[in-house]
Formats: sequence, C-alpha cells, structure tokens
Amino acid sequence: MKSLFIICACLLAAFTLNSHAIEQSTPLNETKQTQPENAPQQDALDTLSQEANTPKKPVVDKVKADDSQVLGSESTKPVQQPNSKADKAQAVAQAEQAVTQAKEALTAKQQAKAKQSRESLAVVEQLVNAYNARNIEEFIRMYDEDVEFYIFPNELLFKGKEKLIARYGIMFKKLKCLHSSPIKRIVHGDIVIDHELSETCSTDANVIDKRSELISSYQIKDGKVVRVLFFR
Repeated sequence: MKSLFIICACLLAAFTLNSHAIEQSTPLNETKQTQPENAPQQDALDTLSQEANTPKKPVVDKVKADDSQVLGSESTKPVQQPNSKADKAQAVAQAEQAVTQAKEALTAKQQAKAKQSRESLAVVEQLVNAYNARNIEEFIRMYDEDVEFYIFPNELLFKGKEKLIARYGIMFKKLKCLHSSPIKRIVHGDIVIDHELSETCSTDANVIDKRSELISSYQIKDGKVVRVLFFR
C-alpha cells in the first residue's frame, strides 16, 4: 500500500511539473512567432528613414531643340564677290548711295532739332540781356501771356504776365543792379537749362552785395517762354 501511494504521489508531482513547464514555455513560443511578423515592418521603417536622409539629385529636363522655324529657316548665304571691275564699281556705288540716304534721313532730324535749339537759345539770351539791363518791357515781351512758373518738381509759383510784371517790375525798380551770367548752359530743342550766377546791388550800382547760384529751365514755343522751372 505504501508503495502504491508513493507511486501515485510521484505521478501527480510529475504531472504538475510538466503542466507548469508548458505554461512557461507558451509566451516564449509566442514571442518567437511574433518576431518574424514585426521584422518586415521594422525593415520598411529603416528603408524609409534611409531614403529621407539621402539627398535627391535634381532632375534636369532635356531642352528640346526649337523646330518651330519662327525666325525663318533660311541659311546664311555667302556674299557674292563681284566678277568684274564693272560689277565691283556698281556694288560700291550702291553701298555709297545707301549710306548717303541714311545720313540724309538722320541729318534732316538733326537739322530740325538744331534749328529749334538755336531759336530757343536766342530767346533766352534776349531774356537775360533784358534782365541785366533791367528793361522790364523787353523782359516781359519774351514771355507768353499764360506763362507758368514752377518750383521743382511741380509746385506752381504763379501764372500769367500780370503776376510776372508785379514780381519783376518791383525788383527792377528797387535794385540798383542786376546781373545774370551762365556758368553752364544746356540747349536741347525747345528746352534751355541754365546754371547761372546771379549778382545784385541793393544800394550802390558799383557794389555787389548779394551773389548766388541758380538753376532754371526754360521751355520755348513759337519764340516765347511758356514755362519756367526753378531748382532750389
């Protein structure tokens, strides 16, 4: 009986140990099985990380040759050399004629502009002479009836001959001397720009007590000053 009891006890202990061993071995098996499933995902993440850190080469599009022929498709032809002295003389004459025509066209514009410049310069010179002589009548005659005086860039100072007479008439009578001389003058068509030295005498005609530099622009039309612009 004792022997039978001991045998039963051994069998029960062995069964208990075997069950415990199976319970502990199950998580290990599951871990071993899950590792292969997660491995591809980890490899994919590593691949994406490497691609993100790898600098990409710029993609350069190939330029297609222009075959639209918008600018023409004719090839450059070599210049034919004259075969004889007569042909050479004719080619030279044609070239000289083309040059002469170009010069005449340019010269016509230049001559018109030069003529306009001379007329504008003559008006301003008469104006300055009348100013230096304090001749108010001759001075006023050089201006258009609706002449406009501006301060740069576009501040209207006054307009019309009446206000011009009121301003300059008093100055001509009050001062003992007036003298304006150009330091530098630019003439272009109907525009004359004077960088001038202005000198005045207030009490004695032989004593200059005020000297200043001024820049004025005059626009001339039909022999009259139509617009004056003072630069301060």
